[in-house]
Amino acid sequence: MRARRIAVAAACTAVAASLCVAPASAQNDPSAQAERTLATNLDIPWDIEFLPDGSGIFTERDTKKIKKLAGTTVTELDTVEEAQSTGGEGGLLGLAVSPSFASDNSVFIYYSTATDNRVAKLQLGGTPQPIVTGIPKNRYHNGGGLEFGPDGFLWATTGDAQNTSTAQNWSSLAGKVLRFDTAGRPAAGNPRAGSVVYSIGHRNVQGITWVGNTAYATEFGNNRTDEVNRIEAGRNYGWPTCEGACTTPGMTNPAVSWPNSQAGPTGIGFHKGALYVGAVTGKRVWKIPVNGTTLGTPQAVFTGYGRVRSVAPAPDGTLWLGTSNQDANGQPGAEDDRIISTDG
Repeated sequence: MRARRIAVAAACTAVAASLCVAPASAQNDPSAQAERTLATNLDIPWDIEFLPDGSGIFTERDTKKIKKLAGTTVTELDTVEEAQSTGGEGGLLGLAVSPSFASDNSVFIYYSTATDNRVAKLQLGGTPQPIVTGIPKNRYHNGGGLEFGPDGFLWATTGDAQNTSTAQNWSSLAGKVLRFDTAGRPAAGNPRAGSVVYSIGHRNVQGITWVGNTAYATEFGNNRTDEVNRIEAGRNYGWPTCEGACTTPGMTNPAVSWPNSQAGPTGIGFHKGALYVGAVTGKRVWKIPVNGTTLGTPQAVFTGYGRVRSVAPAPDGTLWLGTSNQDANGQPGAEDDRIISTDG
C-alpha cells in the first residue's frame, strides 16, 4: 500500500447559491489515504459489486464482459452478447448481485440493445431473461444504475435518451428512477399503481445509494449544474424546466450541486459516514459528509486517477474506485483503466 495526502477543493457558482455547496479553500486532507491498485488494463469498469465471498464483480461497458476480481486476479465470468455499445454512454452498464447468488449464481444487469435499454436477470453462463424492457436509448443519456435498495426492491436509474420531453412524461421510462421487484413488477408503494416509475424529471441519472432508508442519486446537468438528489416517491426533479435550483412550483431542488466542470457525477456510495461521488469531468471523487439527513461541504479527493466512474464500498471496509479513462473523453495512462482500493 502507499499513503499520500490528497488535496481537497470545492467549487460552487452563484446559480442556486442557497443550495449549491459553498467553496472550500484548498487544503490537505487531514488523514492519509491508503490506496492500492487491484487491477490494471481494464476497459471502462462501469459498475462494481461484491459476491457473497467478498470478491468483486464488475461490468465493462464496451466489451460487454462481466469479470470477477479476487485479490489482484481478474477472471472473466460472462459476455452479454445481446448488449450493444451506442458509441457513447450505452452498453453493458449497471449490475446487482442476486440476493440468492449462492444458490442461483445469478446477477441483474442493465444494458443497451439494438432497440432499447433494459434490465434482465442473468444466470452466469446463461441467457439474459429480461424483466423490464422499453427504456428509451440513444447514443447518450442512457442512465444505467442498478441496485438493490434496503427495501429489497431493485432500483434503476434512466436517462432522457436525448429527448428532453420524456423526463416529464409519467408514461415513459426515460428520465426516471424506477423501482420494481426481481420479476420486473412495480414495487409496493410506488406513486402510481401499475407503474415502475418512482420519480420523474431527470436528465441522466447514473449512480444511486442509500443512507439508512434515504436514497441519493447522481445526475448529469446540461451546461450549468450537476446534482446529487435525495430521491423520494413521486417527486419531480425538474428537468428540463430546471437545471440545479428551481423556483417552479412542484419541482424538487437538489441536495448538492456543482458547476458542470467540477463534477460529471457517476457512481455513488456511502462509506464511513460520507457519500463518495465519482466525477468523470472533474476527474476526482467528491466526499460529502453526512449527518442524518444533512449533507456537509464536499471535499475533492482522489484527484490523481483521471475520470472516476465506479464507487463501491467493499465488505472488508475499504472503498473501491473504477476509472473511465478509456472512453472517448479520457486520456488513458499506461495502467488504465484501473480498480483501486482505498481506506476512504
